[in-house]
Amino acid sequence: MKTNTTLQRRNSLILVLTSFIWGISFVAQSEGGDAIGPYSFNCIRSFIGALFLVLIISITDKVGLTKKPDTKTAKRTLLTGGVLCGIVLCIATNLQQMGIYLGTPAGKAGFLTACYILLVPILGIFLKKKCGVNVWFAVAITLVGLYLLCIDGRFYIQLSDLLVMICAFCFSIHIMVIDYFSPKVDGLRMSCIQFFTVGVLTFLPMIFIDIKKLGSFSLWLDGFTSLDAWIPLLYAGIFSCGIAYTLQIIGQKGVNPTIASLIMSLESVFSVLAGWILLKEKLTLKELSGCLLIFIAVVLAQLPSKKAKEDSI
Repeated sequence: MKTNTTLQRRNSLILVLTSFIWGISFVAQSEGGDAIGPYSFNCIRSFIGALFLVLIISITDKVGLTKKPDTKTAKRTLLTGGVLCGIVLCIATNLQQMGIYLGTPAGKAGFLTACYILLVPILGIFLKKKCGVNVWFAVAITLVGLYLLCIDGRFYIQLSDLLVMICAFCFSIHIMVIDYFSPKVDGLRMSCIQFFTVGVLTFLPMIFIDIKKLGSFSLWLDGFTSLDAWIPLLYAGIFSCGIAYTLQIIGQKGVNPTIASLIMSLESVFSVLAGWILLKEKLTLKELSGCLLIFIAVVLAQLPSKKAKEDSI
């Protein structure tokens, strides 16, 4: 049991690192999407992430840290997990992007997306992934903290917001799919397949929305002549996709998906802090209160429940 507890703590720290990388990458995603179009950015950064992982896998295979699946069943499980994760992630990210494009402010989109922390434990009930009272309490605190952190002014729901809310549901499905497949497959390979899938599926909206909107292929290519496009693409492709999403798959092993979602909600906190430190943006008392509540909720969720204490005796 002690070994299992140590593994959970280690993987929880991995998820904190994941949320940190995602939070820092918010600036890169915003600037990159403006430079070449949202779907172009999603498509190309996914392929960059996948190719980066191909390189990493070739190195880890040579040194014996990873190896190819050696049975048809193992190969089928890996392919199924990677493609399913890719399909769900593609739908989630593009729904979020469309919601923002149609008028949902970034802060509000962040809050609505992070509502997956409420959906994950609800889905977990049906999949026999129960959690303690302290975790449900932490979920409630996190939602309050996210509201203080992300919402500025009057809160209302419009059509674009509904797309972002559906995206939150898709992200919760993504977390549950990873929870199911991560103990069964090599995380690096599943993440690589995931991003090849996202890249292929996002290729069509890139052509029919981004390129068509500009009117010509040559004008679209002009966007790639600037570092304003490539620096965000390389950061988001290598760090956000190649590293962070792979760390998510590794970090979720042995961690209750609800607790994992709570830890990953720190992305919103790190995003605000990054804007404060790197971009000299102002951080209000309301936003600071939201950050503090989320940190408290994450710590509360890590406290062992009564049942967990009894099992460890």
